[in-house]
Formats: sequence, C-alpha cells, structure tokens
Amino acid sequence: MPDIHDPRRRSVLAGAAALGASWLLSGCTGASAAPVQPGGETHEAPDSGGTLRIARPPASDAETLDPASALSAYEYLGALYNRLVRVGADGSLAADLAESWEPDAKARTWTFRLRKGVTFHDGRAFTSADAAYTLRHILDKATASPQAAVLAPLLDPGALRTPDAHTLVVPLKTPNAEFPSLLTHYNCYVIPDGGARAAGRTGIGTGPFKLESFTPAGPGRVVAFADHWAGRPVLDAISFYSVADMSARSNALLAGQVDLLSQTNLDFATARVVAASDRATVTRVKDAQWYVLPMLTTEKPFTDVRVRQAMKLAYDPEHVVKVALQGAGTAGWDNPVPPSDPAHISAHPAHDPEQARHLLKRAGHEGLAVELYTSAYDPLFTPMALAYQDSARRAGIRVKVRTAAADSYYTQIWMKKPLMATYWFTGRPVDQLFTQIFRGGSSYNETAWSDAAFDALLDRARAETDDTRRRDLYGEAQTIVMDRGGAMTPMFADRLVGISRAVRGYAEHGFEFDYLGIGLKGA
Repeated sequence: MPDIHDPRRRSVLAGAAALGASWLLSGCTGASAAPVQPGGETHEAPDSGGTLRIARPPASDAETLDPASALSAYEYLGALYNRLVRVGADGSLAADLAESWEPDAKARTWTFRLRKGVTFHDGRAFTSADAAYTLRHILDKATASPQAAVLAPLLDPGALRTPDAHTLVVPLKTPNAEFPSLLTHYNCYVIPDGGARAAGRTGIGTGPFKLESFTPAGPGRVVAFADHWAGRPVLDAISFYSVADMSARSNALLAGQVDLLSQTNLDFATARVVAASDRATVTRVKDAQWYVLPMLTTEKPFTDVRVRQAMKLAYDPEHVVKVALQGAGTAGWDNPVPPSDPAHISAHPAHDPEQARHLLKRAGHEGLAVELYTSAYDPLFTPMALAYQDSARRAGIRVKVRTAAADSYYTQIWMKKPLMATYWFTGRPVDQLFTQIFRGGSSYNETAWSDAAFDALLDRARAETDDTRRRDLYGEAQTIVMDRGGAMTPMFADRLVGISRAVRGYAEHGFEFDYLGIGLKGA
C-alpha cells in the first residue's frame, strides 16, 4: 500500500531471509561507512551539485507522472510536486503549499491559507484554482485514483470554493476533524489548473526538480528547479534507472553504478554483503513496512469470527519477529496502527493457544487445517509464513505453506485465496489507514471484512473535534480490528535501504525521502 501503494504494481523482489542478522541492530553501518543512523538519516552535510543515481523497479509500461493515478511513477513524485499538507519528520502534519488550515466549529468546513510566491515549473503562479482543480481531478471517476475512495464520501467537487487566489474553502459532506491528514497521501500532489491531460507526460509541478526526460518503465531524469519556493535543492539532478531484478539493482549499487535503491527492501543476506562493501552501506528505516496475513472473511472457515480470533490467539508475534526478522522490527499483535503513531494503543489480547483450541472446538473446527499462500515476491513472506506455521502448531492448527509464483501473486492470490501473506508501507494517517483498508466496501479492504459498528465508530471519530476524545475513539477502532477483523498483523519490519557511502542527507518519512536536502559528498 495496497501499495507501496497498490501491490499489483510493486516490483518482484527476490531472495530469502538469512539467519544471523544481529548486525542489523547496530544500524547496518560498517567501520568506514557514512554516518547512517537506524532511523534512516545521514547527518554529515552534502556538497552542492552532483547527480544522484536511483535504481527503481519498473511499475508498468503504462506508468505515468500524473500523481493521482494508480500507476504513478512513484519515485518521481516527491521531486516534481508538492502537496497542500505533508507529513513532518516527527510524524505530525506540516505545511507545504498550504501555510495553515482551520476548521469551523463542527469540522464540517475547512479553510486552507495557501503559500504566496510559488511558481510551477512552466512559470505559472500557484493559486487556489490549482488546489481545487487537483482535488476535482482526484475525484473524477475517469482518473480512477486510489485516493478517490477515501475522499469521495467527504467531498462534493462542485462545492469547493476559491474566494481569492490564496484561499481554498473545502465544505465536507460530513464532519471530519482529520481531513487535512488525508491530503498527505501520495496521490494528492498538486498539479496546475487544467493540467491533468498533460501531467502524465510533463510532470509540471512546484517541486524542487523539474522534468528533463521520462520513459514509462524506463530511464528518466529531473534537474534542479532554481526557482523552487523553499530554495534550490542540493543536487543538480537525479537520474532514474528501471531495473526489474533486485539482484541486478544490488549489484549496480555494489559496482558504483547507482547511489540509491528505491522501493527495495534488502533481504538479510544481500544487506550483509552491501553493508560490508567499500562503496555502499545500508540504512534502516524503523517499522517502515507492515506485514499482514489477511483472512478472507467471505470464505470459510474465516466467515466465523471465532475462527479468526483463534487464528490470532494461536500464534506468538514475538516469535515471528525473532524468526522472520531476526529482531529487526516490532511485534504487531494484530494492530495495524504502527507503534510510532500517536493513536496507537499498546493493549492487546495475549498469545493463548489453549483459548484458541477452545474457540475452534466451539466453532466446530477442532484440529483446523488451513493453506497459507506466500511467494518470493517479498523476501520476508515465506519466513513470516513458516514462523506462523510453527507457532500456531501449539494450538493444534495445521498450516500448509504454499508458494505461488511471484509475477502473478497480486493478480491470482491476493484477495482471492482465503489466507495469504502481504505487506504495506507504513505512514498512513490513522483515518486513511482504517478507511482505505478496513472500512466495508473499500476496494483495498483485502479481508472483505464488513462491520457496521466499526464503520459507525470511524464516522464518530472523524466528527469528534476534541483531540483526546478522537484519539480514544480510534483506540476503540483498533480494539475492534484486533478482536473481530480478518487481518493478522504479526510484525512491523524495519526497511533495509541500500545507499552509496557518498550519499548524505538521506531522511525518509511519509512515503518518501527529502528530495530537497539529499546530496552527495564529493559531488
């Protein structure tokens, strides 16, 4: 998420997790490595100029630079565009093209005060008309934007108002105190008024870089935009190379042919090699990926909530983290809200194989046997599945792990088989997470779970203007998901990112790294 967005367009990753990864706990840096921290940040200042070379997995030969699209060329977006609101380094909302925002007393109408003196790459001034047009483009059914499912229940595109060039007024269909957080999604980058038809090719935005070239599923290049409102970026340019195979991407890094592996979570064995090399190292992004074992609630035996509860009680998430991640992550305890999120609650049911046996007996499924699908699509799928199989055995659950083809995993297995492995990137605000992945009827609801009380609770939380009370309501929502939902969340995994030892200023949060501040030493 999913994704990175949509798993149907993520790359195929190869490799298997290896044992003996205690080296991860030191932040994956060698003695001569650049000062990379476990949080995914390098502190030494970069030199001005230079070209950063990024190896990226190709999404599709239909990929586009239109940020609203389900097939957006994700790595380019943060370079070319800005949002109205972004996620700050501390996880809170931060100003981007909107300097401030405020609701009315009922959180029914939001007013955004927009930044002045901002220009697009073609010289046009950014105004409220561009902001309104961007939202309408996302909501347009012809766009088929993944974010439309989240925003459409809230927004009437005809109700948006632009009283002046730097004010956007957004009346909502229903109150939502979390609305600005929904605009941090990667589909919400701002494009020029009337520019949707050309956006996929031109990439005209207000970001720190402007487009020089772009080939779908191929190479491309962006160059520094000197008139960027926040100042010129450190780099002169970024070159993108599409490399489908993870091993080939890693080898290019080790050979000094590229500087950064984007959208690539290195398997442990590869990460060890990279971290020990002279040219490259590994930085670790804490709890960056959320791993799930979705149970399809429309398929037996998972139509029975007692079976779902038993599946969760039967296994020990701490065991899964130890075996599958070698400690490089955090136990999920079936709560999809990351531990770093202010709304996260730590309370959860304890691992209880005997209670799991009892529930299965009551449900008529004593000695339950299930098939769990996995693949080499991601290097952690199979270790996670095997760790679950081993742990659930204590509750009398027999799990047969089946390995499916990686290249058809998200077309033939995901949301089709009753039990399988998947993952999402963390970074979604809590309302977006619940609405997009757990609300009844959502196209990304991978368990097909529908719970009217849960949906009503989300509506109450959105409408609550008291921050403490709203956080409590989202806590109740987490409890319902853990107790009745179809998603098992064994773990949050740290993402291992391969970078050149020359890279400086790498800081990742909110789905992307800092394009403005990243640079190279000795550029």
